[in-house]
Amino acid sequence: MKNTTDINDIVVLSTADWDNPFWTNKQHVAVELANRGHRVLYIESLGLRRPSVNKKDLSRIFRRVLKAIKAPRQVRDNIWVWSPISIPFNNYAFVRKLNKLILSSALKFWCWRLKFKNETLWTYNPLTTRFLEPSDFGYVVYHCVDEIKAQPGMPVDILQDAEEELVRRADITFVTSLTLLKSRQKWSDEVYYFSNVADYNHFSTALDETLPVPADLSQIPEPRIGFIGAISGYKVNFSLLEEIAKAHPEWSIVMIGDVGEGDPNTDATQLTRHKNIHLIGPRSYQQLPGYLKGFTATLLPNNLNEYTASMFPMKFFEYLAAGKAVVSVDLASLCDFKDYVRIAHTPTDFISALEDITSGNRISVEKCQELAQQYTYQSRTEKMFKLIDEKRNESSNRS
Repeated sequence: MKNTTDINDIVVLSTADWDNPFWTNKQHVAVELANRGHRVLYIESLGLRRPSVNKKDLSRIFRRVLKAIKAPRQVRDNIWVWSPISIPFNNYAFVRKLNKLILSSALKFWCWRLKFKNETLWTYNPLTTRFLEPSDFGYVVYHCVDEIKAQPGMPVDILQDAEEELVRRADITFVTSLTLLKSRQKWSDEVYYFSNVADYNHFSTALDETLPVPADLSQIPEPRIGFIGAISGYKVNFSLLEEIAKAHPEWSIVMIGDVGEGDPNTDATQLTRHKNIHLIGPRSYQQLPGYLKGFTATLLPNNLNEYTASMFPMKFFEYLAAGKAVVSVDLASLCDFKDYVRIAHTPTDFISALEDITSGNRISVEKCQELAQQYTYQSRTEKMFKLIDEKRNESSNRS
């Protein structure tokens, strides 16, 4: 894998579908790689979690089968998206071997058809070595953005072993939180921390005076306390939201996102019984700045558990880019940014912070913008490639 050939064509092994309304690192990084002139083959999620017998999972399987029979589709300049078929029962060794045979063979074929050469693998999937052979690629980047094994329904033991192998075999590993850095550095010296960032240019349009607040949001009474993201039981503290709703029935708590994303067993009935909690469903990525414009304050109301201890919420910089004041639980990843967010340790603290913000006592929009402008996909990708180039040059000089 230690190859001195320039990085040109890149295979991105994602854990998110391209068309998911809430873009994550995976889609944004693919776009940034393409903007840098790389040709990118983006592989959609292979399904790490064992599917449940529910409408959401069955619908996704059906859509995926329809996609799998199609060739990679070009979605932007330099970006093709491929949806390979994969058997989602990765807790069985024979299934993993079959998936590896199918995926690696098909990937070689499509890379040949697209005239990709000496491909670099940029992977987000901790099971990568169970799907692909790292030595088939000119260079391997593992971008670790979550503690995936802490999500519900994951094959924990298999993920642990596979991810350790991946970190050891990758040329370089990037992590998005200091917690992930500490744990992954036990497996390799080539692990480096780069926090999550945001699409500043997109979300800062929330400050455009001509941008309208969407009609459905305008009908919800102010002040509006907003959240954008997956509304899942293992991520979001529903009891905290209830406490806020009961303390201030005149506030409107607006939740934008799919209920049960990543956790189909999520039960949100404790939220729906409150008239001032509005679960309005997902909205397209292009619409999000308009919704943020209509919020008085924004929330990071996470549970504190193994998953969130290793999580750096992308929403933090998205909220700041939109000029919004943020109130958060005490997430480890935000310890360096306490001058830009109100940290709450109890529901009372959370409510008090929101009371201050709704009364006008908040950090300035200019201060929000100043920080958000420093944490963009473009700047982070430039820093990543600078480090990659340094490491590749060191390797070349040693050999």
